[in-house]
Amino acid sequence: MTDKNIRIVSLIPSATEIIATLGLSKAIVGRSHECDYPPEIAHLPVCTQARLNGNAPSNAIHEELNSILQSALSIYKIKVDVLQRLQPTHIITQDQCDVCAVSFPEVEKAVSELTHTSPQLISLQPNTLQDVWSDIERVGNIFGVDTVKILENLEARVKICNHKIQGLSVIEMPTVACIEWTDPLMTAANWIPELINLAGGQTLFSVMGKPSAQLNWETLITSNPDVIIFMPCGFDLRRTQQEAKLLTQRPEWQKLHAAKTGRVFVTDGNAYFNRPSPRLADSVEILAEILHPDIFQYGYKGIGWEPLQK
Repeated sequence: MTDKNIRIVSLIPSATEIIATLGLSKAIVGRSHECDYPPEIAHLPVCTQARLNGNAPSNAIHEELNSILQSALSIYKIKVDVLQRLQPTHIITQDQCDVCAVSFPEVEKAVSELTHTSPQLISLQPNTLQDVWSDIERVGNIFGVDTVKILENLEARVKICNHKIQGLSVIEMPTVACIEWTDPLMTAANWIPELINLAGGQTLFSVMGKPSAQLNWETLITSNPDVIIFMPCGFDLRRTQQEAKLLTQRPEWQKLHAAKTGRVFVTDGNAYFNRPSPRLADSVEILAEILHPDIFQYGYKGIGWEPLQK
């Protein structure tokens, strides 16, 4: 199949970024409502819509998510009429998190309703950094793109970060709590603990390759991390600054070591940490810059992260 005959619909932002990194942006004919990077895909037809209000407060979003999932509905709807019109040869989706993107059964159902076309379904299910690199290679193989140089470049950037912190003692590696949701309180997991360790930190609470878990407020207070990083799923820097206030207004907050030493940070989780895409290499660099500013200065401050505003 030549490039001109490939018609890709990407139903998840990370897949859109992978396709673009492979040099196939022009083959993308449709996207999800959340696909916003790279900027040149912004004009493409949108094939999904959310059943919930992403501008609501965190606890309201969480309750709405639970009620939708308990009704055995998908959180996202697929616009079958748009898919029908686009006639894709390939649809890329995910089978990992019903909250992150349209569910795999929902995509299968939509594809079964299409006439005149039977696109190949590609499903991504990454839980670790290596899984993400493997997905890039797998998608590259499907479309006949050599990924060796792409992956060498991404892996080299991560190795450079990790190499620079090799001389540090355990005492110089701060304990880190990564907050993925504020109400209820949840810690970031999957690939995040791995990224923290690669950037010279010690992960608290989360286990590499496992889903995000709820965290008791008392546990956060007792563990008293050296650094707290907010990276709520789907939120940019501005929204994350607002979300952090849910915790910082609690009376015990000021007693935390990270709050006293000014080592609380917000990140653009939506662009970087929440997406299993090539930009996880950027995410490692962002963490390195946050955790060891005396060693790393990549220039992400104000773009990918900033200190918590008081």
